[in-house]
Amino acid sequence: MMIVHVLLRKEWEDALIKGVYRATSLEKEGFIHCSPTDKIVAVANYNYHGAKGLVLLGLDASKIKSKVVWEDLYNEGREYPHIYGELNLDAVVHTYDFEPDEEGRFSLPADLEKMQ
Repeated sequence: MMIVHVLLRKEWEDALIKGVYRATSLEKEGFIHCSPTDKIVAVANYNYHGAKGLVLLGLDASKIKSKVVWEDLYNEGREYPHIYGELNLDAVVHTYDFEPDEEGRFSLPADLEKMQ
């Protein structure tokens, strides 16, 4: 199963150097926020509207070594995957430059849209 995670390009470049990814949310909240592919556009438009320099990671959930838990943390009736630990980079099967359009809105990369 494919899940996705949005991060700054600089954070991704640092992870490639270190060989592992540890989001700031892992230190603050105890997990890395992820999303199913069908919900990432709404999440990105809500949390990152207009932000530039983002990367979208396509993750093979079966390859993630840390525990992945699907939870509805905010009682919205929707569960999202959370990674409770660092992300091993071999679980990253796709990377996409994730830039907004001229109105600041995001859309799913074309090849990722085909996978739905």
